[in-house]
Amino acid sequence: MTILVLNCGSSSIKYQVIDMTADNHKLLAKGLVERIGLPEGDLTHKPAGKDKFELHQPIADHTAGINLIIAAITDPAHGVIGSLEELSAVGHRVAHGGEYFPESAVVNDDVIAKIKSCFELAPLHNPANLQGILSINELLPGIPQVAVFDTSFHQSMPAESYLYALPYKYYDEYRVRKYGFHGTSHKFVAQKACALTGVKFDSSKIITCHIGNGASITAIVNGKSYDTSMGFTPVDGLMMGTRCGEVDPGALIFIAEKEGMSYADLNTMINKKSGLQGMTGISSDMRDIDAAVAAGDPKATVARAIYYRRVKQFIGSYAAEMGGVDLIVFTGGVGENQCHMREEVCSDMEYMGIVFDKQANEGARGVDKILSAPESKVFVTTIATDEELVIASDTFKLLSK
Repeated sequence: MTILVLNCGSSSIKYQVIDMTADNHKLLAKGLVERIGLPEGDLTHKPAGKDKFELHQPIADHTAGINLIIAAITDPAHGVIGSLEELSAVGHRVAHGGEYFPESAVVNDDVIAKIKSCFELAPLHNPANLQGILSINELLPGIPQVAVFDTSFHQSMPAESYLYALPYKYYDEYRVRKYGFHGTSHKFVAQKACALTGVKFDSSKIITCHIGNGASITAIVNGKSYDTSMGFTPVDGLMMGTRCGEVDPGALIFIAEKEGMSYADLNTMINKKSGLQGMTGISSDMRDIDAAVAAGDPKATVARAIYYRRVKQFIGSYAAEMGGVDLIVFTGGVGENQCHMREEVCSDMEYMGIVFDKQANEGARGVDKILSAPESKVFVTTIATDEELVIASDTFKLLSK
């Protein structure tokens, strides 16, 4: 089954073409459409075993962008399928499924209506995600589509994990609660780490750390999400590239009053002007922060220390919640590639049964590897995530039924 995977952002589309079977998969192509709606747009198409193809022209909307993707994957020179008849299905990443979707779903009118009803919960993501679905309906009418939700995996959390200590009517009336995100990544890397270590996914206690520009940590008990750091929105929990993470809400009210901020101003500040970027004034990219630390920048040094400490705090708190931990997984852009972060987070954790292997950790970037010493009671691993593969796998499983 040849599946096109689409991850539509507000002005971009990431895509992959994957040939799926029951036992295996093969990546045929991947690419990125950027700067949708701007005067000059870009398509970067990378077919397996062929030269990269680039196109630069105005891209009016998502439908136009998907049209370019379809043209690229079927092109005689740099395409990967002979015709659209070889395309079996399209899988979509959808940010928010509210309380409607504990699992991925085959797209129909009811699913579309429910995705729309979650617009106010994810105003930057769900409209773009839905636009991808509607564009495929227009361009490839009749082809099966599957929606895979970032929030689905976390729907197993108990009420004591997802409810806030606010008047209960706000949950009843507006469904204000913790939803969690990065669910496809957390589930995927946990299962992959279990295969690597021999830990049983369905009968173990796992902490997965998806650390990147956006970051979240999840506690997994017996194969199900038990708690997670992101909340009603992706701004909660860890310190991130531009998001503040946990902060006293009273401090936000105080700042807003002092600065005369509107709700929109405050939302922009906590989502786009905080985190590493806000604390350092340098960058939201950890590589730039590392360089600044090496150069002796005091703000960068403190900001990075806070970033690391937040990860360590959540690992400790989730181990306490679960009554122990069998496996800790690092993934995401920073989690997979920054050896220093993993070492700092896992240092002085012997009391939890963690014995970290600094030598195994050194140079481990973008690979699947055990980072704990043989005598460690807790496995520590780094695992390369692949959310597009999860989307393709769910699409294959649902449509094969």
